[in-house]
Amino acid sequence: MDDSRIIKTEYSEVMQKSFIDYAMSVIIARALPDVRDGLKPVQRRTLYDMYELGIRYDRPYRKSARIVGDTMGKYHPHGDSSIYDALVVMTQEFKKGMPLVDGHGNFGNIEGDGAAAMRYTEARLEKITQEAFLADLDKDVVDFVPNFDENEKEPSVLPVKIPNLLVNGSEGIAVGMATSIPPHNLGEVIDAAKAYMKNPDITTRELMRYVKGPDFPTGGIVINKDELLGIYETGTGKIKVRGKVETEKAKGGKTNLVITEIPYPMIGANISKFLSDVAALAESKKTQDIVDISNQSSKEGIRIVIELRKDAEVENFKNMLYKKTRLEDTFGVNMLAIADGRPETMGLKQIIKASVDFQFEVTTRKYRTMLAKEQERKEIQEGLIKACNVIDLIIEILRGSKDRAMAKACLVEGTTQGIKFKSKESKIMAEQLRFSEKQATAILEMRLYKLIGLEIEALIKEHEETMANIYRYEDILDRRDSMAQVIMNELDAIKKEYSRPRRTVVENGEEAVYEEKKIEEMEVMCLMDRFGYVKTVDMPTYERNREAAEAENKYIFPCKNTGRICIFTNTGQLHTIKVPDLPFGKFRDKGIPVDNVSNYSAEKEQIVFAASQTHLNLYRLIFATKQAMLKIVDGGEFDVAKRTVAATKLSEGDEVVSVVLMDGQKNIILQTGEGYFLRFAVEEIPEKKKGAIGVRGMKLGAKDWVENVYYTMDSVGRAIEYKGKTVELNKLKAGKRDGKGVKIRV
Repeated sequence: MDDSRIIKTEYSEVMQKSFIDYAMSVIIARALPDVRDGLKPVQRRTLYDMYELGIRYDRPYRKSARIVGDTMGKYHPHGDSSIYDALVVMTQEFKKGMPLVDGHGNFGNIEGDGAAAMRYTEARLEKITQEAFLADLDKDVVDFVPNFDENEKEPSVLPVKIPNLLVNGSEGIAVGMATSIPPHNLGEVIDAAKAYMKNPDITTRELMRYVKGPDFPTGGIVINKDELLGIYETGTGKIKVRGKVETEKAKGGKTNLVITEIPYPMIGANISKFLSDVAALAESKKTQDIVDISNQSSKEGIRIVIELRKDAEVENFKNMLYKKTRLEDTFGVNMLAIADGRPETMGLKQIIKASVDFQFEVTTRKYRTMLAKEQERKEIQEGLIKACNVIDLIIEILRGSKDRAMAKACLVEGTTQGIKFKSKESKIMAEQLRFSEKQATAILEMRLYKLIGLEIEALIKEHEETMANIYRYEDILDRRDSMAQVIMNELDAIKKEYSRPRRTVVENGEEAVYEEKKIEEMEVMCLMDRFGYVKTVDMPTYERNREAAEAENKYIFPCKNTGRICIFTNTGQLHTIKVPDLPFGKFRDKGIPVDNVSNYSAEKEQIVFAASQTHLNLYRLIFATKQAMLKIVDGGEFDVAKRTVAATKLSEGDEVVSVVLMDGQKNIILQTGEGYFLRFAVEEIPEKKKGAIGVRGMKLGAKDWVENVYYTMDSVGRAIEYKGKTVELNKLKAGKRDGKGVKIRV
């Protein structure tokens, strides 16, 4: 290979340049909207493609797949799903302040269900999109640029007549930056744009007399009105939104809370999350006020009904919903858009200024194009009127000419050579004709019926109208006030036809104050069966059912109803559970799986011991593992708030076999899988920290392991059954820690 063709460069420099190029591509050409039309490239291309395909608001719907395929093939060389997703969002009235596409079929719903496949759905442009977004494209109002393969032309921006970036808002994630602009009320934004045109020095505070704040399609209540000025001045901040809650009287003197509007961030899957959060409040005993909850929402709107107990404190419960669920949520504002080809965070006034400046630019280009056409029309009309005055001479020229070129040369330049005239006077008059090229062409193409008297009158009247248009267009182009009036008239017409009342209330809401009812502290008994189902009962209930409780449950211990319980597993983990999270009540209730209220997983680990956390503080614990590692740990080390911590350190392949509280035991007996028993004094086991492995308690054979651990008191005899043989533990030969033990023959 020729070395001169090899370019040597620093790898990091190539990576840096490539990443910056990629980032800018995503920022400019994909993720962020243009401040002028408020659209991302995929939205702009989809709307333009629908316009080109003739899918107007007053024509039949067309398959979404056709729109997506055409857009992808002509203008947007990316995945079809990104184009269809953009099309779907532009139809959804619960996401957009003003939908731009009229969808026919299943385009998803507010509860997060997705749209049907593009082969099933149909779409067409909304009337406002056609009139306020795509009008005048034939009047050279915006620049057209080549598409990706340079076979088509596409508009670099749409000539949108309203500040769409504010009306519809925008959300997008680029590389290293993101945009989040809430939707606003169309009428308010138009009024603000007009106010800016009348006074370019207007302040953001004055503009907010018109734009009260965001106007979410889902309604709701903005509760931090005083913070909005700062948000709209800087373009960043957090808007707090609450759902709208009403009360209804139900049967039996009960009260129903009815949520009729939700915070904008709750749309989609967060509605079902809200329902499950409310249900969790009841299950976890955070509130006793809920009788039932149902989602009765329909096409007519949101309706979530929470049925409350007769004696419920409604206001306190409502505040609890604001505090504990997403009924009060935050919309993060970051008004980032592409301005002059680069990303910029803009305040309310900057966005309106950019939109108004764009309107003046578009209107200037529009009226220049229209003026040029009227001036061309004027030239032709004047030529035809002049021709009508000398029509006999023109007919004589036409009859005397051999071809069209000869006649045209006579009309334009007065060249009479080769033309036969009836008289010398006609020739002299013909030599004085000086029509323009366009006039001569129009005369040659003029039909004879145009010579009728009424047609000539109509031509003169048309010429007068053309002159009036030229005067008006020149006035609009020469005087900014005249152009501003034209723009304001268009905005007024759009507002009159398309604006609708504000949906979102903007106010200074009071901070939700929720007083959590304190649980009266009491001693309860925790019961856990061998399947890991756990519950608590009060002491009298336990005493009445003591025999059954001991027969049916593996772990039974007292605890405070406000405290925690600790679960030790064979993997060396300690899982803590809040007692208030456990069901409390009847003895015959099944309880709740430990998995549901802790990080414990029955598939990966087994419970070897459970106790109350406060109880552990009073004792020391003895740990024994499969590889015969032993240690004593102070129970206070397990007084932790975390849901899961390591209770002990284990060697590879080892696991915990036994954890017990030290309560007067004198001897420990280790029993292995191969039948060896080793008995020695508990005092030989050293006390260690929970992070230690411990010491070896017994010498094991190559394939042997500790299967069971027993404890005895000196004075109390204890016998166990081992493979059909009774073993008196106190009569086993006493040994020392780390011995081999004796084998029991069976």
